[in-house]
Amino acid sequence: MRIIVDAMGGDNAPLEIIKGSIEAKAEYGIDITLVGDEAVVKKCALDNGLDISDMQLVHASEVIATDEDADAVLKKKPDSSLAVSMRLLSEGEGDALVSAGNSGAICVGGTLIVKRIKGVKRPGFAPILPHFEGGCFMLLDAGANIDSRPEMLLQYAVMASAYMEKVMKIDKPRIGLANVGTEEHKGGELQHKTFELLKNSGLNFIGNVEGRDLPSGVCDVFVCDGFTGNLVLKTYEGVAKSMLKKVKELFSKNAKNKLAAAMIMKDLKAMAKQFDYNEYGGAPIMGTAKPVFKAHGSAKAKTFKNAIRLTKEYVEADVITEISKALSKK
Repeated sequence: MRIIVDAMGGDNAPLEIIKGSIEAKAEYGIDITLVGDEAVVKKCALDNGLDISDMQLVHASEVIATDEDADAVLKKKPDSSLAVSMRLLSEGEGDALVSAGNSGAICVGGTLIVKRIKGVKRPGFAPILPHFEGGCFMLLDAGANIDSRPEMLLQYAVMASAYMEKVMKIDKPRIGLANVGTEEHKGGELQHKTFELLKNSGLNFIGNVEGRDLPSGVCDVFVCDGFTGNLVLKTYEGVAKSMLKKVKELFSKNAKNKLAAAMIMKDLKAMAKQFDYNEYGGAPIMGTAKPVFKAHGSAKAKTFKNAIRLTKEYVEADVITEISKALSKK
């Protein structure tokens, strides 16, 4: 298996991307193609004592910054590391692609360069988030499409269900629809029409789900439009980060609290790991014809390695074929 890596995408590129790729190659037995400015990548590796001699390196002279327009991947910067990576994937030079770069550009490139799975209206951004019961759930769409239609949300549910079953090994994933209440009559036209589609979809649809219930693990897939999803994602991550910070401050407040912390340190570390986004690494762009994975923009080596691991599992589970089969039945 060959994974194409955008070596220049992300806040900590190329160093942490290179380090994560080296670790992933050694641990998972995969081949890596690094894409980026050849001189910059080689110098970074040399300066930090990193051996990339067993990796393919494809030159790309440009970089798409995080604040650039998403369509830069198409015309403005056709020789960017992301654009070149996308073309390599579409031309069959790799089995999947991982980038920690510009989210919008990744979605646009995935849709228009790699192309969509037949029948998919619009790919969506699908992060995996932890909950307090020790498991996780998929949030789809988390920001790729601000305006969504009921049939798009149905497709999100179908694609997410296939991913959670094949990659995360969850039998009959529970599908929840984002809404302002659990009652069937709640919400607007989008929610009402989507509810009917999901109810008759044959999926394990459990009904409307409120945001406050997500931490308790009420569903395995949380389906929503991109505007709602992005708000949920950022709020969820922000609350988790603030909560862990407050816990740390509490147990380092004085000698008594430090002693208490020492007594439950194992449990504290387990809780911190449970809510550490580094364990999941990032999110697939669901609906692209070939696997495209978005790693966290602030990814360090561990995070990026885990992003590659999830991408490998995505390829091995042949999720795209499963999605194609499921969509053909709808």
